[in-house]
Amino acid sequence: MPSPAAEAGGSGPPHRPQPVGPSRWILPEPNPGDAEVVGVGADLEPATLVDAYARGIFPWPQAGSRLPWCSPDPRAVIEPGRVHASRTLRRHLRRCGWTSTVDLAFAEVVAGCSRRREGTWITRPMRRAYTRLADLGWAHSVEVWDGEELVGGIYGVAIGGCFTGESMFHRAPEASKVALVDLCHRWFAASGAVVDVQLPTPHLQAMGAVTVSRLEFLRRLAAVRHHEVALDRARWAVSRLAAVG
Repeated sequence: MPSPAAEAGGSGPPHRPQPVGPSRWILPEPNPGDAEVVGVGADLEPATLVDAYARGIFPWPQAGSRLPWCSPDPRAVIEPGRVHASRTLRRHLRRCGWTSTVDLAFAEVVAGCSRRREGTWITRPMRRAYTRLADLGWAHSVEVWDGEELVGGIYGVAIGGCFTGESMFHRAPEASKVALVDLCHRWFAASGAVVDVQLPTPHLQAMGAVTVSRLEFLRRLAAVRHHEVALDRARWAVSRLAAVG
């Protein structure tokens, strides 16, 4: 629950996303039975990205190929009340003394996510594109701080009541998990309907992600993509999350 010690976060993107206009591309409508990659080409302009996420598709650059656009089937999502923190993580939340913010260091979070030892799809054009989306209020980050040091975070794109997480990183053990739990807490507290984590992995499933069919995900997205959801951007102690089961 909110701590009395909460303080204002940064001067990040506005609560209401700025209009980006129509996309100049005709993007595909995913259908049951389609492959995961539903199209290639287009660009990373704000109007293209917003239109794509509103259709349930996202870019996933691959070296040496035209820009692929993906719509996984099944899709991994976290539903309200379903994010899970293990006993070890809850103990860490109580003891670490960390805080979290929203939109205070978006570019730094994206940069942290791009420096993965196993390689990354977050190219320089992707970094520029999503930072621009953040400036327009469509993309957001959650930052995790140990004092003044950024130790982890997550970023993604908000389309109405659906938040699509793009990537997360950590510089201290458990920090990316803390970022995900914090994002879910803030999103659902703001009446968000679903956190889309795209692909099922054992790590995400252990934290409460479940799979739904592409058709079901698109149905849910269509029902909430025009909702208005404003994330709480105050700085909070992460210890408030220790009650998450």
